[in-house]
Amino acid sequence: MIQVSRHDIVIVGGGGAGLRAAIAAAEAHPDASIALVSKVYPMRSHTVSAEGGAAAVARDDDSEELHGFDTVKGSDFLGDQDVIEYFVEQAPRELALLENWGCPWSRNDDGTVSTRAFGGMTTKRTWYATDKVGFHMLHALFQHSMRFENIVRYDEFFVTELLTENGECKGVAALEIRTGEFHAILGRAVILATGGAGKIFPFTTNGTIKTGDGMALAYRAGVALKDMEFVQYHPTGLPGTGILITEAARGEGGYLRNADGDRFLVDYDYGVGNKAELGPRDMVSRAIIQEFEAGRGIDSKVGLHAALDLTHLGEAHINEKLPFVRELAKTYIGVDPVYEHIPIRPVVHYMMGGVDTDVNSATSMPGLYAAGEVACASLNGANRLGSNSLTECLVAGAVAGQNAMDFARGSSEGNVERLRGQAECESARVDALRGSAKGSEQISGLRQEMNSTMEEGCGVYRDHPSMAVAAEKAREIRQRASDLHLTDKSKVFNTEIIGAMELVNMVELAEVLAVSAAARKESRGAHTCRDFPKRDDTNFLYHTMAYQTEDGPRLDKKDVKLGHWEPQERKY
Repeated sequence: MIQVSRHDIVIVGGGGAGLRAAIAAAEAHPDASIALVSKVYPMRSHTVSAEGGAAAVARDDDSEELHGFDTVKGSDFLGDQDVIEYFVEQAPRELALLENWGCPWSRNDDGTVSTRAFGGMTTKRTWYATDKVGFHMLHALFQHSMRFENIVRYDEFFVTELLTENGECKGVAALEIRTGEFHAILGRAVILATGGAGKIFPFTTNGTIKTGDGMALAYRAGVALKDMEFVQYHPTGLPGTGILITEAARGEGGYLRNADGDRFLVDYDYGVGNKAELGPRDMVSRAIIQEFEAGRGIDSKVGLHAALDLTHLGEAHINEKLPFVRELAKTYIGVDPVYEHIPIRPVVHYMMGGVDTDVNSATSMPGLYAAGEVACASLNGANRLGSNSLTECLVAGAVAGQNAMDFARGSSEGNVERLRGQAECESARVDALRGSAKGSEQISGLRQEMNSTMEEGCGVYRDHPSMAVAAEKAREIRQRASDLHLTDKSKVFNTEIIGAMELVNMVELAEVLAVSAAARKESRGAHTCRDFPKRDDTNFLYHTMAYQTEDGPRLDKKDVKLGHWEPQERKY
């Protein structure tokens, strides 16, 4: 029997965006009931792994105008400027509020908030808490959320379907991982805050849980995914593990060196001046790949890589500003950055695309909202500047919580029996998968094929023949994923069934990504095509919109919302 619970709103995802949305809703309406549904305990959400910082204006030499233009330029003029202007306006308030809730931002000697340089920013704008900012942010949000008795948590519940009535979102169907029982968690509005989908690639900073669940839920419900072709590679991942070495290491003065020991980025012209190590992530990642292709990569037991040199900073500076970087390098690669160079290479880090939303975090489906990396408002356009994403979780999460609650107050509860029936159908579908030994495909095999397909076709550098192959291969893998061989018939903590549903989500998104990429015949931000090396504003200054059909994604276009920053050549 399906268990039914009713709330005013349902939030799916317990990380930075989800917790901020829950707090905003609870503060605005203390008498409301807010469900927070997460497939992991909230403090295990991926926000906890962020290291470098969060961006907001805090210095006399900075302004909202500068932050806005940096973000527009960083997006390669594909960001929606109404969203960007609202974001930079709200960012300082959100970071100050987070400190009131217990986030220990690092401080200067005079008591002001410390800020550090990040790539693509014109000034030091990134607030930080040494190099464990995600850890401290998530702790502050989670602990503050526990003040509100009207936030009801559903920890370790895996959402498999959005429940709808008359075209409006009215809740979710969710599998309780501990028991294997299905629940219909109903609400008059739903917020998706489930993060990105980096695990469709083999080498990524993303944790195991980043399987694109929220994106797939919205896509299957008829909501468009926007700009999925734009995938950010971070320049400095540890070879072998994908563990991130934060951009703060370069912001504090670190150098990148090649096999000749040269600080090679000084030779790469980003357009004007020379930002060197503080160029934006897409440009620095491309420079590293060019060094590899020129034979100047460093080849060792951990594979081809470049070197991150912090030795000139000194032990005291590293221990004060980058203690976690030192810990990670020593633990996972056996290198002490006080004395040795850290091996690094570009690694998939962030998805600029996601569920299509507007500045209010609303989707095209009434009652459905999205915030954080799962969403595409679009703040980040074709390339995200480092340290904007953590602040985006706060700004967009607050907006989503407030607007979802306002919508819920004016919306009907829906027919409980009809919604229960949808959840029962979903429960029967998943039960049929459990232990379905007749299938011929293995989860691990398809996942490996998907990973290699995306790496080969949609990497740092792309070309249209390889993207077309990736799109066709991804489509084939998606079709084969309906024939999985599963052996675990149990209900309690059946991780095999969770892995199967995560795989289905990922292969669907892999196809959307590859098809969207193959349709964009230009180079813009993180989408760098060798056969179309120039940005083409005449033909491609638009958002790619992908809608689900039985035959795969159907693509459409959506205008970019321009403003007083007119598109220009992107120079640094």
